[in-house]
Amino acid sequence: MSSSYDSNVSRSAWDTNLVKVNSLFLSLNVEVGGGGAFAVIPLGHTGKLDVPLFLGHTSAVLGLSNTDFNPFNDHIVASASEDCKVMVWQIPEGGPTANVESPVLTLTGHGRKVGHVLFHPTADNVLLSASGDYTVKIWDISTGQQRSELANVHADLIQGLTFNYNGSLVATTCKDKKLRIFDVRTGAVVTEVSGHQGIKGSRVEWLGSYDKFVTTGFSRSSERQMFVWDHANMGSGEPLKSETVDNASGLLIPKYDPDTSMLYVAGKGDGNIRYYEWVDDEKGLYALSEYKSQDPLRGIGFLPKRACAVNECEVARIFKVHPTMVEPISFKVPRKADTFQADIFPDTDGPEAALTADEFFSGKDANPKLISLEKGFVPSVSATAFVTTGTVEIASPGRTSSAPTALSEKELQDVVSQLRKENEELKTQVNSKDARIRQLEAQLEQLKSA
Repeated sequence: MSSSYDSNVSRSAWDTNLVKVNSLFLSLNVEVGGGGAFAVIPLGHTGKLDVPLFLGHTSAVLGLSNTDFNPFNDHIVASASEDCKVMVWQIPEGGPTANVESPVLTLTGHGRKVGHVLFHPTADNVLLSASGDYTVKIWDISTGQQRSELANVHADLIQGLTFNYNGSLVATTCKDKKLRIFDVRTGAVVTEVSGHQGIKGSRVEWLGSYDKFVTTGFSRSSERQMFVWDHANMGSGEPLKSETVDNASGLLIPKYDPDTSMLYVAGKGDGNIRYYEWVDDEKGLYALSEYKSQDPLRGIGFLPKRACAVNECEVARIFKVHPTMVEPISFKVPRKADTFQADIFPDTDGPEAALTADEFFSGKDANPKLISLEKGFVPSVSATAFVTTGTVEIASPGRTSSAPTALSEKELQDVVSQLRKENEELKTQVNSKDARIRQLEAQLEQLKSA
């Protein structure tokens, strides 16, 4: 595929989407020896790529786990790794032309591997990180300081997390099968209920400005499920809506588009992406259609709506991770008129923060600042220098990796569990390919006998 991004995608057993996308770049976890690494690729650079890498992490166990772009500065990306560190990086203007080994900020404090990083949706320089030490930390990256912590609550590995619309709350799913909502500033538990009861992974996604969110997971009998929860009415401990999807083994990855009220649900290990419309009525979720493919996905990333091709009525662009490449998939609404389609392109999240970090931590809330797409959107290609008073860690010459630390029995069990899960997904892929081969062989026999 000429429009794809060919690269050596990471084989890390950590459950991550592997790719993140902003208006200018995509960030991809890649496979290297001696530590965690990721590539930042300009969206216009496609085909077989030999790209420079960001190489600051030293973990040699499972490699890099996750990255996230600052929504208010396209040239800032944060990364998390098995080395227990969170790093913040400045992306050179136009993308890197050589390996980058020194972050602009290193955040330390987690006692175990860090699996998630997530920027705040409305406040500038506020970053969340979640770790295998079962804590979630909230940082002000302009100072490098930890401002709050969600601790002594999760009893196992945190599997999914999401901010609500204004970023005052964060919801988490956990391997202990509990769904929790926290106050971001205080770390206090607002709500805790039982979630999906299967032993496999679970994800969570807030439904935009609605006081509702969706979780995906598995039943005790390993059926894939979707639950919709009403945050205002969780006292019963039951979801507002529940739906059994199928019996496939791959984790369901949800992503909500508040502009079109569409919920995209992609299945890891299969090639399908279902999409629904969310309507705040008795039924709730309305199935629209399904993107089908024989090629299984390992992860997905979503282009911000402001960067979509509005003149082509492109309402979403999903970046699908294959074993050796990333494939962009465009979702377009067929329209004959060449005028601006306001009904499918309402005002959307813009590139300007509604709050500073200090304003947010002082108690102020604000919804995202919206922009109109009627005249299009052109992202700034100039790299705004990131200034922080936090700790900058300088990489040692030659990037010599530190010796791996011994894993606890619990961590070893987690690694084995993740490897088994990946093995099951690979089995599913092989079975899918076998079925396709049999189908093609049957068609070939029919053509021969015709």
